[in-house]
Amino acid sequence: MDSLRFVSPDLLWLLLLLPVLAFLRGRQGPAPSLVFSSISVAKAISGSRKVSPGKFLAWLRLAALGLLIVAMAGPQWGNTKTEVEASGIDILLAVDVSGSMQAMDFRLQGRNVDRLTVVKAVVKKFIEERPNDRIGLVAFAGRPYMVCPLTLDHDWLQLRLDSLQTGMIEDGTAIGSAIVAGVNRLRDQEAKSRIVILLTDGVNNAGKAAPLTAAEAAETMKIKVYTIGAGKRGVAPMPVEDQFGRKRIIRAQVDIDEKTLGKIAEMTGAKYFRATDTKSLEKIYEEINAMEATTRKIKHFARYRELFSWLVLAALVLLGVELFISRRRLP
Repeated sequence: MDSLRFVSPDLLWLLLLLPVLAFLRGRQGPAPSLVFSSISVAKAISGSRKVSPGKFLAWLRLAALGLLIVAMAGPQWGNTKTEVEASGIDILLAVDVSGSMQAMDFRLQGRNVDRLTVVKAVVKKFIEERPNDRIGLVAFAGRPYMVCPLTLDHDWLQLRLDSLQTGMIEDGTAIGSAIVAGVNRLRDQEAKSRIVILLTDGVNNAGKAAPLTAAEAAETMKIKVYTIGAGKRGVAPMPVEDQFGRKRIIRAQVDIDEKTLGKIAEMTGAKYFRATDTKSLEKIYEEINAMEATTRKIKHFARYRELFSWLVLAALVLLGVELFISRRRLP
C-alpha cells in the first residue's frame, strides 16, 4: 500500500508558526489615511496607482513558507512490503466430535463445560501461537470429515474450528480412519516436518482402517502422530434427554484406549498425552508447541521517492508569482 512518510517529522511542528504569522500580520491594522487639502488632489492621483493585492500576496508567502517547512521534514512517497515465509511445518489437527465429547468433566472460566468446548478453546490458542505454519482441521466421529484443508489463513481456520459440534457426523469413534485422512492430506506436501495431532476420548469402534495399520502408513510417510486422550478416568457427568425432551445429567462410564494411542505415537516417533482437566490439556498443547519449534523468515522491502525537490520548486513558483504581482502596475 502506498503511503507518505517523513525523515524528520518533528520539523512539521514549525507549521504551527504559520497561523501565528497570519494573526500578527492581521494585527497591523489598515494603512494610515492621508489628509488632502483638496479633493481634486485625490482625484488626480487616483487615475494611476500601483496595485497592492494585500492579503492575497500574504497568503502566497505563507503558503510558500509552509511548503519549505514540509520539504525540510523530508517527505517520501512510496510503499513497504513484508513477506512472511511459511515455517516448513504442516500440522493436521484431528478432533473427536463423537457424542461422548459432551461429557462435562472439564471446567472453563469457573464453570463446568463439555469436553469439546474446552478443546476448541485450547486448540484456538495453539493456532494463534503458530502463525507461520500451515494448519488443517479434521473432525471425526463414526467417520472423518475434512473441516479445513492446510492453510495459512488462520482466521478462516478459527471460524471453521468454532463450527465444530457433537452430532455433526454420525456417532462412533473412527480413530484409524481419522489418521488415514490426515496422512492423505500430508503425504504429498514437501514440508520439512509433517505432524498429526489427534485428540479423542474413546476407543476405536468405527471406520474402515485399524488404528495401528493407519499408524504404519504414517510411519512410512515419515508423518508423526501425537495422540491425546481427553477426559477423566472412570465415570463422567453426561447430559442426556429423557423421552419428554428434558435434559438431565447422569454418571456415565468413560473409557480410552490408552495402550493403542500410546502405540500409535511411539510407532511414528511422537508422544502420547493424557488430559484429565483444562490445565493439563493446555500444557499438552504447549509441550507439543515447544517440541515442534517453528522459525519465521521475514523479508522486508521498501521503495520510496523523495519529494523534497518538488516541494521546493512549488514554493519558488509561489514566491515568483508573489513577486510578479507585487511589482506589476496597472493603468
